[in-house]
Amino acid sequence: METIENKVALITGAGQGIGRAIALKLAKDGAAIAILDLNEEKMNSVAEEVRQLGRKAITIRADISKQSELFAAVDRTERELGGFDIIVNNAGIANIASILEIKPEDADKILKVNIEGVLWGIQAAAKKFKERKQKGKIINAASIAGHDGFALLGIYSATKFAVRGLTQAAAKELAGDGITVNAYCPGIVGTDMWVEIDKKMSEITGAKIGATYDKYVEGIALGRAQTPEDVGNLVSFLASPASDYITGQAIISDGGLVYR
Repeated sequence: METIENKVALITGAGQGIGRAIALKLAKDGAAIAILDLNEEKMNSVAEEVRQLGRKAITIRADISKQSELFAAVDRTERELGGFDIIVNNAGIANIASILEIKPEDADKILKVNIEGVLWGIQAAAKKFKERKQKGKIINAASIAGHDGFALLGIYSATKFAVRGLTQAAAKELAGDGITVNAYCPGIVGTDMWVEIDKKMSEITGAKIGATYDKYVEGIALGRAQTPEDVGNLVSFLASPASDYITGQAIISDGGLVYR
């Protein structure tokens, strides 16, 4: 099978969790990795792991909600790693609240990170691919909450539905340039985000800590929670030449919880 040997990938939110797993998987697949995050200590740790795999790595501290910072990150990736082939718009945040209780400042923050952060990543990557007169891969983080709206995750779900819309629109606009745009839709992944979701839902519903997480996991057909590495495997496929004929899709990877 063709690989991404000697390709260059930029992954946002790569300092921990799913982003870290994606960075390590793409490094194993042969790519040089640009790790973008806000936490320098965590970024440096992942960069060292990538280098231990024999691949080049750089770290970039940037706020994805700011268009200029994402464009600068793509430019730096190209300059320091000698190319630019793949972007994974992975970074995102959650908001756990009843629809009736969402505050304007919380709505503003999650919309900027989860929607605008993906939009600016799409723009920056597409511009660079066109400048370089080459094909490219744009891969966005959606969620099963982008296929089903979840109670107490209303605005988070809305942002992930929006990512699916951006993915489809960008795929149609960029297909003529040989640029594919797809999204991955994880389910219940054992990361810090789900620890926070479970804690907040416990506060709202009165359920014991861990009960909400366990309830969702019990509904998974394959009988276990998802790992960050499970998500990394799907992104690996979407980043590889094996997915060259796939674009505009938001692929569910959840062990059998939401079916489309």
